[in-house]
Amino acid sequence: MSDYQHIRLNREGAIATLTIDHQETLNALSSALLTELNAAVNEVRVDLSLRVLIITGAGRAFVAGADIREMSTMSAAEAKAYGDFGAKVFRNIETLPIPVIAAVNGFALGGGCELSMACDIRIASEKAKFGQPEVGLGITPGFSGTQRMPRLIGPAKAKELIYTADIVKAEEALKFGLVNKVVSPESLMEEAMAMAKKIASKSGSAVRASKEAIDRGLQSDIDTGIMIEENLFSLCFAHNDQKEGMKAFLEKRAPEFD
Repeated sequence: MSDYQHIRLNREGAIATLTIDHQETLNALSSALLTELNAAVNEVRVDLSLRVLIITGAGRAFVAGADIREMSTMSAAEAKAYGDFGAKVFRNIETLPIPVIAAVNGFALGGGCELSMACDIRIASEKAKFGQPEVGLGITPGFSGTQRMPRLIGPAKAKELIYTADIVKAEEALKFGLVNKVVSPESLMEEAMAMAKKIASKSGSAVRASKEAIDRGLQSDIDTGIMIEENLFSLCFAHNDQKEGMKAFLEKRAPEFD
C-alpha cells in the first residue's frame, strides 16, 4: 500500500489497518493530514479484496481534534472550506462499502470524536476519552458532529455533551451508546482485529448489502427502508455466496465464501 507522511496503511489478508501517526500534535487533523486520510480511504475503496478497515491512532491519542493552530487565523470563508473538506473526508469513510472499525486508543476529541462516529463500530481502550469541546473555543463542531452524534446517542444526550463541552471516559461513553465495547489498552488492537476477522469470515457481499440497507434505511422513512432491504435481500440470491452459504448449512460444514 502507498506511503504517507502522517498515516500508515497496512493490510493483513482481507483487513486493512489505517493508523494516524502524527504524535507531536496528538494526531490533530490539519489540512495536510486530512488530505492523506482521504487518499488512504480512496485506496481502500478501490481495493475490492478488502472486507474490513480498522482506523486507529498512534501514541496517546486517536485524534485529539482539529488543528487549532491552523484554524486560529482562518477567515469565515477559509473555515467554510476547511469544514467542508473535513466533512467530505468523514463522509467518504462512512460510505465505504465495507465495515469500518474505530479502535480508539486515547483522546478522541472534536474532530477525533467526529472521526470515530463516521465509523460503523467503535471499540475503545479504557484510557480513551470522548468529547466535542468546540463551544469552549467559540465554534461549533465542524466535521458533522452535530449531525452524527444525535443520530447515534439521541438528541438530548448529544445536546448535553455539545453544549457543555464535557469530556467523558470510555466507560461512560459505553453506557449511552457512543462506543460498542471497552477493553484494556493492551488488548485494543487484538480485540479490533478479532472482530474484523469475524466479519471478514462472513459473506462479503452479504455484509456489504447489510451495511447499505442499514445506512440507506436510516436516511429514509420505514416503508422506504423496508423496500431497500427487500431489494438488497433479493439481490443476494444472484450471488454465489448465497448458494455456498445455504449449501454449507445443509451439509453441516463451514462455508467457503468468495
